[in-house]
Amino acid sequence: MDARSIIAKLRRAQVPTSGELTWFAQGLADGSVSDAQAGAFAMAVCMGGLGAQGRADLTVAMRDSGDVLSWDFDGPVIDKHSTGGVGDSVSLVLAPALAELGAYVPMISGRGLGHTGGTLDKLEAIPGVSTQIGQDRLTQILRDTGAAIVGATGQIAPADKRLYAIRDVTATVESLDLITASILSKKLAASPQALVLDVKVGSGAFMKTLEDARKLAQALTETANAAGCRTSAVITDMHQPLAPALGNALEVAEVMNVLTNAPYAPLAEISTELGGVLLADAGMFATADEGRDKVMDVIRDGRAAERFGRMMAAVGGPLQFVDNWSRYLPEASVILEVPAPDEGYITAIDGEALGLAVVALGGGRQVEDDVIDPAVGLSGIVRLGDKVDKGTPLAVVHAAREDAARQAADTVLRAITIGADTTNPSTLVHERIRP
Repeated sequence: MDARSIIAKLRRAQVPTSGELTWFAQGLADGSVSDAQAGAFAMAVCMGGLGAQGRADLTVAMRDSGDVLSWDFDGPVIDKHSTGGVGDSVSLVLAPALAELGAYVPMISGRGLGHTGGTLDKLEAIPGVSTQIGQDRLTQILRDTGAAIVGATGQIAPADKRLYAIRDVTATVESLDLITASILSKKLAASPQALVLDVKVGSGAFMKTLEDARKLAQALTETANAAGCRTSAVITDMHQPLAPALGNALEVAEVMNVLTNAPYAPLAEISTELGGVLLADAGMFATADEGRDKVMDVIRDGRAAERFGRMMAAVGGPLQFVDNWSRYLPEASVILEVPAPDEGYITAIDGEALGLAVVALGGGRQVEDDVIDPAVGLSGIVRLGDKVDKGTPLAVVHAAREDAARQAADTVLRAITIGADTTNPSTLVHERIRP
């Protein structure tokens, strides 16, 4: 086999065999496939597609290009993945709740991408927390706490790491086949027995329409199940931030509010919905609704919070974080309210614009090696349908400098629409897609 013949096959609208895709993935991982060949491959897939079987074959090939983890626990190994949104810290709520119910959750997560925040960046807003954990240590943490949220090592799906970098600079990111293989190759390398996918739709998501979100959800579930992992998807709303705060430390604060004080927030609702589907697929409860209720129980009675504290201590966080979380999280030096210019009702929120405002404040990366400021962001963001008077805060900006705060405030004013008539916010859960 050679890269040229595989690329030529794709150019002729022929799908490479499983063996050819395995060879190409290994070539991406070991460098024997050049950047030019990787770019041509990505463009050919983007233009012609692979079909369901080819998509599954590429996913498995990319998964197997590096380490595939294995486990020996006395309970099911399960996982969750989100396609990305704003104010979305579900993983930090859900992982400890699942562990408290007897599951093991090796959650390999990522950093911020575009306007969306990264789970690892949020965790690292907690002093001392390290998310780069070797496999032996990861196994021990899972035995001790039941859940760990960590970054991928260089040996997890290295073919995807190489191809993703090429896609980013060749305008081939928006390929259903390549998106599916990228997401699932990393998730399936953690060898979960069941997986739930949170596919976001709306202004703050990558998928702006329900039709596109449904196509992605179906591609992901079909591919993951074909690869041997029982997988369902839930399409959830992202026409406004899930939590009323964006930014790493501010989102951790919202997580702690849910875990220790207010379990009925939208963040909790999505967490319990995803958890219920996942627990039912893993065979731990008879129905998704029963699983959802059990997840809510451990959030409401504080057991999930206690488990979260154990998880953080295991990766270097403060031992008493749950009891005194507000004193540990960093705070910005400039705090600026953004007053509503008129009275009326909140009729639209551009979540992507708000997410990019946080990136501009330093809460995300504009280039790969940017250093994140964990304290900056937005809090107190209004909700769709809210009634506001002139001067009512639409959000509060947390910044390192006055000029950056004013620029973010201008973005907030452009991103939030005030109308004369109230609007009915979209339902949080649009659809469940199950095998």
